[in-house]
Amino acid sequence: MFTGIVEELGVIKNLHQENDNLHITVKSNLTPELKIDQSISHNGVCLTVVHINNNEYTVTAIKETLDKTTLGSLTTGQSVNLERAMKLGDRLDGHIVQGHVDQTGTCIAIENENGSWRFTFEYDPKLNNITIEKGSITVDGTSLTVVDSGKNNFSVAIIPYTYEHTNFRNYKTGTQVNLEFDVIGKYVKRLHELS
Repeated sequence: MFTGIVEELGVIKNLHQENDNLHITVKSNLTPELKIDQSISHNGVCLTVVHINNNEYTVTAIKETLDKTTLGSLTTGQSVNLERAMKLGDRLDGHIVQGHVDQTGTCIAIENENGSWRFTFEYDPKLNNITIEKGSITVDGTSLTVVDSGKNNFSVAIIPYTYEHTNFRNYKTGTQVNLEFDVIGKYVKRLHELS
């Protein structure tokens, strides 16, 4: 369980394909605080630490994860949004984030709004995921509030702090991102479908 508040940008140091699995080695200042079997969010994808070496750690993404997220397109030297699992008793500054990506999306517009930025993302509507204005959305592990909501798109407003401390500073039109829709909204939608 995560909050969607990105703690740090890690750097991909090595990618090793083994059968259908991808072993991802990340350099991070968080590494000394990690332990094997711990969950950590990488661009919104919950992965388990399997190896630690000095300031680098390794996680493994299986085929299912690679098929449903953008992790298969990572490159050495690329930065990733990192968040350690939430501690019980801490403030929930973002929203409830599971680290289970629902689908990918594409950045279709970036507007400079004189001190902030508006990013618009589009996603495949066939999976029936939804957003609502002022609802929550997770983009590459970053908890955000939806500004505008369409049938297969939404926009978010990014303040300078978020822009500087997450991968938003690297996004361009056409960038692929991992999307996790609000878990409460998903349950409400499913209950409505069953009634």
